[in-house]
Amino acid sequence: MLTESIKIVLADDEENDRLLFTDALNELKTKTVIDTVNDGIELMDYLAKEAPDLPHLIFLDLNMPRKNGYECLKEIRALYGNDIAIAIFSTSMAEEDIELTLINGANVYINKPNSFAELKQALNKVVITAHAYQNTFFNKANFLLRV
Repeated sequence: MLTESIKIVLADDEENDRLLFTDALNELKTKTVIDTVNDGIELMDYLAKEAPDLPHLIFLDLNMPRKNGYECLKEIRALYGNDIAIAIFSTSMAEEDIELTLINGANVYINKPNSFAELKQALNKVVITAHAYQNTFFNKANFLLRV
């Protein structure tokens, strides 16, 4: 069990996905604090308000209105460097999407699981890994997570 809380933000425009994500995260035996936002504009506003108490981990959907996940990823890396771990959380498994997010600084790419149990399993892996690397940066070897 983790001893310190991991502060997590989910940016996803689908309300059902946000609810399932939050429910799955709350069922894990990990200490987490979760906030959700509806799109990329809200995410960037959230980060600006939270500085210097930034989240440890952001789960970022790629296809969102107003500001998509690619734009957010680039902006987060430009503004905050590698201080925040970023997990892409998308329905897409296109190699182009995976490669583009890797090039732009994502740490993990997760294809949205089809079941609640698979979602919990994926979240558990990412949260435990984020905790292990809390004081260091993820590396390319653990970039892609497929569940």
